[in-house]
Amino acid sequence: MNFFKLLLAAALLLPAHFAFAAQSDVYIGITSKYNPDALPKIGLAGFYPKEQDNLDEKQTANTIASVVRADLLRSRYFDVRDNLPPVDTNNLGPILDKNQKEGVNYLLFGEVLAAQTPELTPAASAQWEVRAFLYDSESKKSVLAKSFKGSTKSLRRTAHMLSDQIVRLLAGARGIADTKIAFANDSTGKKEIYVVDYDGYNLTRLTRDNSIALLPRWSSDSTKIYYTTYRNSNPDVFVADLKEGKIKSFEKGGGLNLIGGVSPDDSKVVMTMSRGENPNIFIKDVDTGKIRRLTDKYGVDGSPSFSPDGKFITFVSNRSGNPQIYIINLATNEARRITRFNWADSPQWSPSGEWIAFAGRQAAGHPIDIFLVDITGGQLRQLTADAGSNEDPSWSPDGRFIAFTTTRGGKRQIYAMDADGSAQHLIANIRGNSFTPHWSR
Repeated sequence: MNFFKLLLAAALLLPAHFAFAAQSDVYIGITSKYNPDALPKIGLAGFYPKEQDNLDEKQTANTIASVVRADLLRSRYFDVRDNLPPVDTNNLGPILDKNQKEGVNYLLFGEVLAAQTPELTPAASAQWEVRAFLYDSESKKSVLAKSFKGSTKSLRRTAHMLSDQIVRLLAGARGIADTKIAFANDSTGKKEIYVVDYDGYNLTRLTRDNSIALLPRWSSDSTKIYYTTYRNSNPDVFVADLKEGKIKSFEKGGGLNLIGGVSPDDSKVVMTMSRGENPNIFIKDVDTGKIRRLTDKYGVDGSPSFSPDGKFITFVSNRSGNPQIYIINLATNEARRITRFNWADSPQWSPSGEWIAFAGRQAAGHPIDIFLVDITGGQLRQLTADAGSNEDPSWSPDGRFIAFTTTRGGKRQIYAMDADGSAQHLIANIRGNSFTPHWSR
């Protein structure tokens, strides 16, 4: 969804008195301590049922192993060797010796057992315990010994949490397996907000506005999703509290209200608002409701988002002609332009603060693609090319991946790629067209 065109279209829908990839070097990885040129190898011996004849336990164990394997491969941190034979814990030393000789740096295995818990309802009667063990093949020492408990519904999340702990322990980095992506989708004939796991599973519909809901934006603690909706016939900002399961109004009336982003400390929200004039950038204090105007230029300013340190905001403006990317210093209100494109839109700051991803075209007639620009405007990287119209970039919280939308499959779908533009792939085959993905923090 081209945000700037959307902004202009939204303004036109208001009452009259409101009118107005080249490869880059940003990839981060780790290497094996045994071979500096190779990724560490994890041997996945699998997860096994406590009772070998328990079919439910077998199915659960297979699910856990499958999800963990996929998570570790998607992380790009490890070379995963699976289908290893079951581990005899009484003979662990020789097994680790064998793995070390074969170049397998770590051994991961576990077991699954079911226990009936009276307080659970019949629909959630299966209570599982997943026990996971990770060993260093060289030192023979345990790296991780962890037990997780939960219902059948939480199995995939259990596996994601385990995967993230392994990434943290072995790579010293944050894992993203337990993250989600919020987005708008029109499969019902209206645009509603949905949430899906980072790997495309557990699709959940968040809104039932029966109108136009778009631009979901996660709070920094990932407990809330702000979005813009026409549920009351005006583009207003609402917020969904995921803990309380409630949706309430955040900013309404007075013309155009388009959500931009949430500050790193969740205390402020930046928005595009018209207030009866041309759309400009405003910041609203979440607790006090106080609103501060940031821009006051002729033309249209929109698509704002906070820098990771909360000191700057990037936004789009057509003040110089075609829409371009700008950065504004919140301490001085000074803005500077960092792109010179035929069209630039939807800027999103990387978690490191070094790069801004955006959708744009360098010349008239070119398709819309995803680019990176550094904060000085001096370095430019093209990430997508020759594959439909590519828009709406959103960074993963570790800064190593970017979600985006593309029409390359005949409809607008959500894809993900490494931050250097490689490994572009469909996240999930979802009915209808999907727009404006935003990765949870």
